[in-house]
Amino acid sequence: MYAVFRSGGKQYRASKGEVLKLEKLDADEGAKVKFDEVLLVGEGKDIKVGSPLLSGSSVSATVLKQGKSKKVSVVKFKRRQNYLRQHTHRQFFTEVEITDISGGGKAAAKKEAPKAAEEKSAAKKDTPKAAEEKPAAKKPAAKKAAAKKPAAKKASKKAAKKKVAKKSDD
Repeated sequence: MYAVFRSGGKQYRASKGEVLKLEKLDADEGAKVKFDEVLLVGEGKDIKVGSPLLSGSSVSATVLKQGKSKKVSVVKFKRRQNYLRQHTHRQFFTEVEITDISGGGKAAAKKEAPKAAEEKSAAKKDTPKAAEEKPAAKKPAAKKAAAKKPAAKKASKKAAKKKVAKKSDD
């Protein structure tokens, strides 16, 4: 079973026993952490998706270590402006091990799956009808507009011929 949860403005996909590097959390090494912002829980075809969050589900983890990532150079440069700024940055992180994923029981997922399948099939039935009606309504309007345009062009040509004929008579 795996879960997608949100922490530190980012989303992580994790399963039990995985080790992840997250944005820095205020927790000591060895402390237990619980993530309540779970977006998705599932296994195989049995997947529960929240809108936007799943209520009653959580991901538990233990903090393995706190640390800093590798040094990254930051360069700001504008050509022909005598502007160059060079800095470095090390981002703080928290390494955690996922111990438990709750709220995604197989029985609950199986009960909701038929309802979701019925909703999808009903949505599929509605969309083709609407798609068939819209192009049919648009086509006759396009033909009428196309028929009017050549008539307007012919009238303008006749008027131009009359003007040329009058000029030649004078």
